[in-house]
Amino acid sequence: MSAQPKRRYTLEEYLELDKNSDERLEYWDGEIFSMAGASDEHDQIEGNLHFLLRLRLDESKCRAFLANMRIKVPTMPPYRYGDLSALCGGPVFEKVEEVDALTNPTLIIKVLSQSTEAYDRGDKFTHYKSIPSFREYLLVAQHRPHITQFAKRDDGEWLHREYNDLNDVVKLASVDCEFSLSEVYQNVSFKPRPTLLNE
Repeated sequence: MSAQPKRRYTLEEYLELDKNSDERLEYWDGEIFSMAGASDEHDQIEGNLHFLLRLRLDESKCRAFLANMRIKVPTMPPYRYGDLSALCGGPVFEKVEEVDALTNPTLIIKVLSQSTEAYDRGDKFTHYKSIPSFREYLLVAQHRPHITQFAKRDDGEWLHREYNDLNDVVKLASVDCEFSLSEVYQNVSFKPRPTLLNE
């Protein structure tokens, strides 16, 4: 007995579904992926990060956006969802089927999950690099204190740095602010990470 073929969606079908869904849905090559279902740790870390960015950027001309803000990614249309994004100066939006997609983020933050970590570190990061304004990428672990930072230099090279101590301070050049890992992980209880069967 053959397996049922996976349903393929047109871009128009996806846009209609995403516009009317309570979930965040992403589209790629005819498939639709749900971005919902965050763990308690994920939710707490994301909330902490948004609070820290709002607090640090309050007096500046910079702005932070929540996870529901769509981000236009030129090589991965029509748009993606980061967990958080930010920029300094005025945001520029493009209408995609009556919804706003941010075109000029300088900072994108992703709170990692075990099922999508490789994708977020690899292909998704590669596609994010097609955003002309994109300068900084933070990958935040939720099962232990650990942040990976990628920062783009003026010559186009991406520098890489790891933080894994609660006393470490992450400095964000793209929005000119900083915070400690202890602030990012405030009120987070770390649980043992389940082992995947194929690990």
